[in-house]
Amino acid sequence: MKRSKFNETKILAILKEAEAGMMVSEISRKYGISNGTFYNWKSKYAGMSGSEIRRMRQLEEENKKLKQMYADLSLENNVLKELIEKNF
Repeated sequence: MKRSKFNETKILAILKEAEAGMMVSEISRKYGISNGTFYNWKSKYAGMSGSEIRRMRQLEEENKKLKQMYADLSLENNVLKELIEKNF
């Protein structure tokens, strides 16, 4: 997945500009993002502080690693079950 060129603090700054009264179309043009991206950020990050966003990203990364570990163990378990069934 493509990594965003905007970090958490930049996203918060963009959202604050909109709260200050700047139009979304102007913000989108200024930063080179689509209106959809802006509204996705707004729904995801509205009301959060920088530390909360960093913590959320850390949790998402940890969740991704745990899902990968589960998938690997599940695959290994299935292979072992098939091996045992063939032996008996």
